[in-house]
Amino acid sequence: MESEQSMLVGGARYYQMQSEPLSSTISSSAESTRIFDELPKATIVSVSRPDAGDISPMLLSYTIEFRYKQFKWRLMKKASQVFYLHFALKRRLFIEEIHEKQEQVKEWLQNLGIGEHAPVVQDDDEPDDDALLLQQDESVKNRDVPSSAALPVIRPALGKQSSMSDRAKVCKFLEVSKLSFSPEYGPKLKEDYVMAKHLPKLAKDDDSDKCCACHWFNCCNDNWQKVWAVLKPGFLALLADPLDTKPLDIIVFDVLPALAGNTEGRASLAAEVKERNPLRHAFKVTCGSRSVRLRTKSSGKAKDWVAAINDAGLRPPEGWCHPHRFGSFAPQRGLTEDGSQAQWFVDGRAAFDAIASSIEDAKSEIFICGWWLCPELYLRRPFHEQASSRLDALLEAKAKQGVQIYILLYKELALALKINSVYSKRKLLSIHENVRVLRYPDHFSTGVYLWSHHEKLVIVDYQICFIGGLDLCFGRYDTHEHKVGDNPPSVWPGKDYYNPRESEPNSWEDTVKDELDRGKYPRMPWHDIHCALWGPSCRDVARHFVQRWNYAKRNKAPYEEAIPLLMPQQHMVIPHYMGRSKEIEFESKNVEENKKGIKRRDSFSSGSSLQDIPLLLSQEAKELDSCTLSPKSNGLDTTASKSVSFAFGKSKIEPAVADTPMKGFVDDLRSSDLYNEKSSDVKWQPEAELSDSDWWEMQERAAQGGFVDEAGQVGPRTSCRCQIIRSVSQWSAGTSQIEESIHCAYCSLIDKAEHFVYIENQFFISGLSGDEIIRNRVLEALYRRIMRAYNDKKCFRVIIVIPLLPGFQGGLDDAGAASVRAIMHWQYRTICRGQNSILHNLYDLLGPKAHDYISFYGLRAHGKLFDGGPVATSPVYVHSKVMIIDDRAALIGSANINDRSLLGSRDSEIGVLIEDKEFVDSWMGGNPWKAGKFALSLRLALWSEHLGLHRGEINQIIDPIIDSSYKDIWVGTAKMNTTIYQDVFSCVPSDLIHSRLALRQSIVYWKERLGHTTIDLGIAPTKLESYHNGEVKQVDPMERLKSVRGHLVSFPLDFMCKEDLRPVFNESEYYASPQVFH
Repeated sequence: MESEQSMLVGGARYYQMQSEPLSSTISSSAESTRIFDELPKATIVSVSRPDAGDISPMLLSYTIEFRYKQFKWRLMKKASQVFYLHFALKRRLFIEEIHEKQEQVKEWLQNLGIGEHAPVVQDDDEPDDDALLLQQDESVKNRDVPSSAALPVIRPALGKQSSMSDRAKVCKFLEVSKLSFSPEYGPKLKEDYVMAKHLPKLAKDDDSDKCCACHWFNCCNDNWQKVWAVLKPGFLALLADPLDTKPLDIIVFDVLPALAGNTEGRASLAAEVKERNPLRHAFKVTCGSRSVRLRTKSSGKAKDWVAAINDAGLRPPEGWCHPHRFGSFAPQRGLTEDGSQAQWFVDGRAAFDAIASSIEDAKSEIFICGWWLCPELYLRRPFHEQASSRLDALLEAKAKQGVQIYILLYKELALALKINSVYSKRKLLSIHENVRVLRYPDHFSTGVYLWSHHEKLVIVDYQICFIGGLDLCFGRYDTHEHKVGDNPPSVWPGKDYYNPRESEPNSWEDTVKDELDRGKYPRMPWHDIHCALWGPSCRDVARHFVQRWNYAKRNKAPYEEAIPLLMPQQHMVIPHYMGRSKEIEFESKNVEENKKGIKRRDSFSSGSSLQDIPLLLSQEAKELDSCTLSPKSNGLDTTASKSVSFAFGKSKIEPAVADTPMKGFVDDLRSSDLYNEKSSDVKWQPEAELSDSDWWEMQERAAQGGFVDEAGQVGPRTSCRCQIIRSVSQWSAGTSQIEESIHCAYCSLIDKAEHFVYIENQFFISGLSGDEIIRNRVLEALYRRIMRAYNDKKCFRVIIVIPLLPGFQGGLDDAGAASVRAIMHWQYRTICRGQNSILHNLYDLLGPKAHDYISFYGLRAHGKLFDGGPVATSPVYVHSKVMIIDDRAALIGSANINDRSLLGSRDSEIGVLIEDKEFVDSWMGGNPWKAGKFALSLRLALWSEHLGLHRGEINQIIDPIIDSSYKDIWVGTAKMNTTIYQDVFSCVPSDLIHSRLALRQSIVYWKERLGHTTIDLGIAPTKLESYHNGEVKQVDPMERLKSVRGHLVSFPLDFMCKEDLRPVFNESEYYASPQVFH
């Protein structure tokens, strides 16, 4: 007889469950289905009975607290349920022991009293919560629960029973499954069997659920099937059984709409449903565009499910169904030390190298989402030395190692775009069976023709994600040099030598074949910004991908088993902060009621004498033999998931000295002056001053991983506050309402800016208050902020960098370039033309001083197309989507500043707001200023590239708003570069060309003089003519171009100012919706 051991824990008596030898009949398959790798611990919290006068032990209700690793949960079980489970499992053990003596089984079972006279219950697996164990023999009713009928009998859940049904009984009793203790899915909440009708028919090994008549008449409704439901803080999953890990269906919780007339109340996530048959009990779960109806065995169970689901999704303010700042689905991260970190990349070389390294380090899964994806893209150059860095080669190598790869592509309208996503899908699917690809949307079935999926995401192992403006496609790779030529090809092979202004390839399949004559036409340099995220915000981005993937799966491939549903991971950070606690706890409302019930007269405290009540837990305890349940022996991998360290992020991260957000930045858009609410003040704490050499050393430390050799392309990996923001709606992500948190964040950040706003974007199309055509209000926020600074007589700068021309094919005077002219119309309407433009309104009040507050710029590069070849120039295509505020916050993402990206109901977008919490001494307006490491280093990197500054010159632009940096360096450099380019190339666009007639004349002149020309007049003559003291001199154009600093040029505000650039009736664009262009 084993010694009896017990101990008191927190006032309750705790008993460790008894170990038993493993049966020799255990199979390897049983080992693989093990749920626990060590025995859970159990504590009786309270015992109660409905009637104090009834001493029947079968009526007792036990509240049991279970602990397993960092998980803790409570169950209320009747003695009848424990009694039933005990004998059901003992019966199975007896059957296994005597299976060779089948002739004696019936007699032995009858002698034991668990054969023909077994208790009658309402559930096939165990008695219902409201059911009592029934027995004809009164002696059974008054029988004490055996002291050893305790939790040692749950050992079948550990794989000791070879029968699946026995393990299912234990899983139901303990409410556990294979997903219960997966830390990546968060705390253990509620689990149980439910009935579902909407699922495809499940394959059954037997027909035990049918009544006898079903074998002849099929009288039962087979549409309802029993499935295992798992509730986690972020989702409700339905599984075929508790030992399965592949969901049959999943509802990922998302922000619910507000109740009508109530701005704070939310619609319910779950609600009871009244059935026609009073013996049936159902509830429904509604989230996004879906509503799922489920049934339970009793009304009490339905109520419990409804309460648990609503609590998990709606618990304010952290629940996923509760909107967060800016109306975003994701909360702010980094408010505690939760591992939130960010790192920026300028231009494609640095970002692509980092993405390649992360893919190479992938261990479990990779998510990729893009507007355009080219499998043949080389992520490292020179391409002939980096064959293994080709995207399809990288993915193939990881897929063969077992990494699961999920790729979500935008399915374009072929008549409008030539990105050929069907070719990309075919190419990717041919790589390996572990690569899954979905294209969305289907235009005819969804009715979506005008809008696109515009996000650019790469997520690796839920540990690191990349977000920003860079698609994994041709034309995006570039460096800070922004070269215009590559002949012979070494950096940009085939169609990667890309200039959409000159020609858009009709086919991307023959990728090694050049589309352009490299000796005549320059490539279009590409300027972009990307960033990497670690920590909870990375999981928020992954959650967005999972939501979109599942929505596309249900619409495109609902019955295709090769395309699985995904479950969002959210280990310990969902969605609220649990600090450094090692335990995940969940206390249901029922448990709170149980605690109150302890105080009732008819309840027993857990501290009561053991003689007062029948024992539920055996006092026979023995330490578990370590060899019986070791991870090695039971086939479970118990290693905790580890965060992936990124090689290029080895720079030292100093602790934050200020733990308060930027002034007013915690406020929602609705807190801005635009929405008649107030801001808040903060105090900044000092930190070491950032010197000129410190900044360069910071960049060099960031590049220690060997990803770049030019300083300024990779930022420091910085601890910061992050919040994921997005633009989605029902068509794009299946949400129940439109989310425009990117738009709200833009307006709020501008409104709260103290000193300057720096914007780089592919488009700048916005409207002032009262504009009935353009609906986004970024322009209104800028206008109001500038007027407030003017009225307060304070210095405030807005600097906006956009492409000089839209990146679409066709010369401005070509008949087929109506799209280019239409976009130009909407941008000039925003900037300077007409009563809806910002400069027009500012000029009316400020006069010429308007340029002291806001100015617009572009980028341009030049070089020889090959050694000894012609000198060419091309606009640098600004594709970045970034806004920097006061050197303390940065918004980076995929969204353009136009209605398509910002309204939420059109293109789907994603971005991140990064607020610094590590600060350095800097200057602002001639006064000391605490600047954030992330935002300041990003701005300095961008400005040094655009201005062509060297290492010793960075200190000149530390203060971005004083005249010596803003007017003398920034504005002065832009004007000087613009003048030089005009003198050498007479290039387009230009402030000197006001009409299409003038443009035609210029094109004809240069074509006659040079013999050929590019579409935007980008070829220099062999010699320039200059006049000096009345004499004409021949000058080499490269000599003149040596005076160009960086790439910054002025945006031509007067270009084509005498033309109406809108489409006319004989152009097909005239009949398209104007919303397509703005």
